[in-house]
Amino acid sequence: MNTEQAHILVVDDDERLRRLLKKFLSESGFVVSIAENAADARNKLSLLEFDLIVLDLMMPGESGLEFAKDFKQTDPTPILMLTAMGEGEDRITGLECGAEDYLTKPFEPRELLLRINNILKRVVRKSSIETVEQIQLGDLVFDMRRHILSRNGEQIHLTASEASLLVILTQKAGDVLSREEMAELSGIDGNDRTIDVQVTRLRRKIENDPKLPRFLQTVRGKGYVLRPGP
Repeated sequence: MNTEQAHILVVDDDERLRRLLKKFLSESGFVVSIAENAADARNKLSLLEFDLIVLDLMMPGESGLEFAKDFKQTDPTPILMLTAMGEGEDRITGLECGAEDYLTKPFEPRELLLRINNILKRVVRKSSIETVEQIQLGDLVFDMRRHILSRNGEQIHLTASEASLLVILTQKAGDVLSREEMAELSGIDGNDRTIDVQVTRLRRKIENDPKLPRFLQTVRGKGYVLRPGP
């Protein structure tokens, strides 16, 4: 996928902002569709395929958080969440609902463009991995080439960020990685807390007891290590 030809869906109840984003992103080389609310977004998603969704957090009816949480259960399309609220916990909540990144209004258009390109490049990088290796995590199997986590043939959904993180951890299995290294290698933007959130989400999917992790372990003062095994 050429990131400059990616198809982006902008979902925001502010008509003026929708139009401005459509104009700016179109002039930046993207194909852009717009939706005024979650229901409109679902309709467009049923008709078209998108490479990324720019989603407003606060919308009447179904909020962006509610939409993202439900949508990410079945669809890996990355989400960049927008909100007028700048509190740190709102950012964390957005990430926990499945968003790959988060931008607070008002924002500079160039920053939005940078974040969009970073997400899309991360997706391209994931899809270009040539390895066919698989690792076992108890009764789970992770296919590194296809980025699929499964148990007894049944796929377990991973967000783009979770899949990126698991690929990096798998490639470095047995090695302790700092949060900074994990962010750099996986392409995940954010601080240490962002990595901790992604690790917590990943543990919920690969560990029988996320509070007592067997595979994705914390090394105090250093970071995390993945120890695969049956």
